Amino acid sequence: MPSTPPSRPVDRPLPTSSRLILGCMGMGSDWNGGAVTESHIAQAHAALEAALEIGITLFDHADIYKRGTAEQCFGELLRRQASLRDSILLQSKCGIRFADDSGPARYDLSGAYIVSAAEASLRRLGVEHLDILLLHRPDPLMEPHEIAEAFSRLRSAGKVRFFGVSNMQAGQMRWLQQALDAPLVANQLEMSLAKLDWLDHDSSFNDAQNATALPWADTLQYCQQQGIQLQAWSPLAQGAFSGAKSDSASPAQQATAKLVLSMAEQYAVSAESIVLAWLLRHPAGIQAVIGSTNPDRIRACAAATTIQMSREDWYRLYLSARGQALP
Repeated sequence: MPSTPPSRPVDRPLPTSSRLILGCMGMGSDWNGGAVTESHIAQAHAALEAALEIGITLFDHADIYKRGTAEQCFGELLRRQASLRDSILLQSKCGIRFADDSGPARYDLSGAYIVSAAEASLRRLGVEHLDILLLHRPDPLMEPHEIAEAFSRLRSAGKVRFFGVSNMQAGQMRWLQQALDAPLVANQLEMSLAKLDWLDHDSSFNDAQNATALPWADTLQYCQQQGIQLQAWSPLAQGAFSGAKSDSASPAQQATAKLVLSMAEQYAVSAESIVLAWLLRHPAGIQAVIGSTNPDRIRACAAATTIQMSREDWYRLYLSARGQALP
């Protein structure tokens, strides 16, 4: 008897999603993997509703988030509202392993582990397929052809529609892509006003200021050229420029936080929206992964996609956060 086909064809083009993504790392119980309670589910539901309210359709997970309970918690939301699955995109990541009886904390992009991790995510989420599966971190022992075989198995079985990476630079993506029979669709990287090396690599090329940005090489350009969607994790920098208090904030961060508040008044939006609008202003078409489960903070990001930030304001924020003039 033939097996039941997947609920959606895996070769269907990936739909365009919002420039904002909800990162689900804060959902679930705790990092010890405690039991998921009704309180955790209610918190996740409030975050989900706030995200849907501002037009977010892509939800980002990873198998390690809260020891799998983030996916488990979201899966319970889908079980209670089954029709929701058809109107959203689900993305998860694999490749980071905690220390266990088999070994130390490590990265694992072996083919067998990719397949088993993806299948475990599907069980926790209670769905038949992931729209996107990302490799969470580069594994020094990864072998492209072994990864390609794992991708092919998952795609042929209708368990994953598209594949991407996270925290990889251009050379690693080129090396991996040459073995794949389908293009990588996304690369998730840390980018924000507090993490500027992705910009400094280009603006300070051939200058001593650029020393710490060398690993970026042509990563942004490669992703744009190949149609790989850039996703920024921690784009709000844990609230460093939108109200969070920190005794360790540098003079540049303090000055930038004041500038953000001033621009928020100027544009009549929230500070969160200004911080994200600065990121979205970049021509690479970056998507911002909002990592909060606070409904008010999620809603505060709504205007980020509508702000027409001027070139001059963009540079004011960049230079302020940078803390020094351009070369």
